[in-house]
Amino acid sequence: MKFQNIENPPDYIDPATQETHYGLRRALRGLKKEAKKTWQLLQDPFGNYQGESLFPSHVDVLVIGGGAIGSSIACFLRDRGMSGCRVAVLDRDFTPNFDLPEYARASTTFSMGGLHHQYSLPENIEMSMFGAEYLRNIKHHCHLTGGEEEVPDVHYTPGGYLFCAGEAEAATMEENHQLQKKLGVHNVLLSPPQLQARFPWLNTEGIVLASLGMEKEGWFDPYLYLNAIKKKAINMGVEYVRGEAVNFLRRSNSGIHMDSYDDGAYQAVNECVVKDDKGEMKTITFAFCVIAAGAHTAQVANLLSIGDKEASQGLLFIPVPVEARKRFVYCFEAPKGPGINMPMVVDPSGTYFRREGLGNYYICGKSPAPQEEPPVGDFEVDYAYFNNKIKPHLENRVQGFEQLEVSNGWAGYTDYNYVDQNPLLGLHPAYFNIHFATGFSGLGIQAAPAIGRAVTELLLDGHFRTIDLSRFLLRRIITGDKVRETCRV
Repeated sequence: MKFQNIENPPDYIDPATQETHYGLRRALRGLKKEAKKTWQLLQDPFGNYQGESLFPSHVDVLVIGGGAIGSSIACFLRDRGMSGCRVAVLDRDFTPNFDLPEYARASTTFSMGGLHHQYSLPENIEMSMFGAEYLRNIKHHCHLTGGEEEVPDVHYTPGGYLFCAGEAEAATMEENHQLQKKLGVHNVLLSPPQLQARFPWLNTEGIVLASLGMEKEGWFDPYLYLNAIKKKAINMGVEYVRGEAVNFLRRSNSGIHMDSYDDGAYQAVNECVVKDDKGEMKTITFAFCVIAAGAHTAQVANLLSIGDKEASQGLLFIPVPVEARKRFVYCFEAPKGPGINMPMVVDPSGTYFRREGLGNYYICGKSPAPQEEPPVGDFEVDYAYFNNKIKPHLENRVQGFEQLEVSNGWAGYTDYNYVDQNPLLGLHPAYFNIHFATGFSGLGIQAAPAIGRAVTELLLDGHFRTIDLSRFLLRRIITGDKVRETCRV
């Protein structure tokens, strides 16, 4: 380049004439960068983090999904493993954008937070009983050490569940009642006259028998439980990573031999590619991964080629039979409705309802028939479904609901196991280090403490030590051993 004026070319800016000297700016930028490196070195002397912010690059267990199930697993795992087990939870709330509030669309926070023991399977009864003990003593179990912050109150409200059976369900209810009594559940069977005497506002037409929980049943705030268990996990050293799993890296490993693979054909997976909230791609290396992604389990499983029908090696063609199902909860006001002497009522039609607070406000819902399943993809509430499928049952069943007015509602997703509607736990047969905790089909929130403990036992002990959940292992999808629960809300 040739300048007409060598001393002062046209585009030249003399630093001496500027208010801030360019050299000083460069020096300050350099000092800031070095200070940041020094700070990161102090925080991470062994180089376990990567990128501009603290980000775990190596962990013992990576939990994908930070809702009630994932956070409970992380909390119990860290509690038993202590400092010898490094645990990270990866969650982005599975929302289109990172700028939404935390857990704005997580299934946990849209749950009604119900807790009852009136199941037909002993595993579900025992899990709910442990959940009741845990929730009733949440301040003890989630006590935070080293600080003055208190454990959030989960607003546990004692209140029984009243299951009402018609002619077709009465015999099953009696059979379930015997099992529940054997396992320590305190509930009573009521005839229609006994129901009428205890709950004068209830229309007993079409009810042959009812079962009322007498203790350790009720409801609580799911968001506050999630808040409590997450704070406890972080307090014990669990690392929460805000990001999305976008891939898993596979590497051939001739040293690992698994059934249905040719020698040397097995591809080990121990790295997850993560897109963080800044859009940067990073990796987390893990020894074990637990996928607790709820209604979005299939999306994560697809990254591992699970469910690939064209897979020629191994058992990758076996899917994890979980899909998102949309459910609605409606809030309504009934000035002449029942007062505080009202349990959670489950009608023979499948409609369920309870009071909300001490006023004349109530919430309700109903699982749709298979042919009525609403489309997924948004969180819009279908009020026509309330008017056509729920309201007639409410008005018929309860004296005082004739003039109810719906005020609002919300929609959420459940991780629906379309094979047998029960939890899917443990290893997928195509991998030796990929565990699942999913498919709860509406059971999840009250079972979260028990599932956290159970998955911890699988990882650290190799088997269940407290409640035997062997019938819920994922391998039953291969053997065809379905497990049916006859009492589900």
